[in-house]
Amino acid sequence: MVLVRYDYTRHMHIGALSIELHIPGCSSLKQKRSRLKPLLIRLGKEFNVSAAEIDLNDLHRSAEIACVAVSNDPRHIQGMLESIPPWIERQRPDMQIVDYQISML
Repeated sequence: MVLVRYDYTRHMHIGALSIELHIPGCSSLKQKRSRLKPLLIRLGKEFNVSAAEIDLNDLHRSAEIACVAVSNDPRHIQGMLESIPPWIERQRPDMQIVDYQISML
């Protein structure tokens, strides 16, 4: 018997976007998370990405979130991830983007 292995990594590209946010007016972690959760859910639906809070969890007015996408076309991922920060600025004026970075794996 001959086993054939297919190398899926040749056709799979992963892109990650990390965004540091300033969330003014939050006086508790519960309030911060109640504002972040709808954003993360909407990012997933709008852009077909996985989104989560990844850092600055214990700060009331700051958050770092990440969005990750997988595709066979790295240009598609790059373009999609580049469109997320302007979308957040338009859709969520109650949050300010401090910094963001895109990494392709």
